[in-house]
Amino acid sequence: MRYTIPALLLGALPAHAASGPFFTLQNTDFSVLIAFLIFVGILLYFKVPALVMGLLDSRAAKIREDLETARRLHDEAKALVASYDRKLKDAREQAERIVANARSDAQAAAATAQAELQATIARKLQAAEEQITAAETAAIREVRETAVAVAVAAAGDVLAGQMSAASAGALIDASIAEVGQRLN
Repeated sequence: MRYTIPALLLGALPAHAASGPFFTLQNTDFSVLIAFLIFVGILLYFKVPALVMGLLDSRAAKIREDLETARRLHDEAKALVASYDRKLKDAREQAERIVANARSDAQAAAATAQAELQATIARKLQAAEEQITAAETAAIREVRETAVAVAVAAAGDVLAGQMSAASAGALIDASIAEVGQRLN
């Protein structure tokens, strides 16, 4: 920066462009050159380039700091997103486990209910068969009893018609004796 200003001044001499003597105050190019050199001298005296450089450096440091803060915030945001993704994945896995457990519990409950239903049906069928068997036995016994009663009545009627009073008495006495022997 120090060498650029004199190089610019020497490289673009206004003496080549103006007519007449250059080093007079009547020449506007010379007046502008003097004013410019005074202006540059004042800037250098008050160390304006150093101030500008300091301001630029502080601005660059602030920008670096802002970039570092932004980078840190970006990394934190990435970490949060990753954490939420892990939590979401864990929640989905847990939901899948809950659904799988619910399905297996429902299937087990359905199998148990089906087994209980089959057992109940088997018990009811067994009870119905027992009732049918008991009803058949009772019906057969009733038919036999009725047949015996009818046969006894018919035999009694036949014997009563064929038997006399003396043979009936002898038959009663023989029956009483037989019953007495069987009871003893």
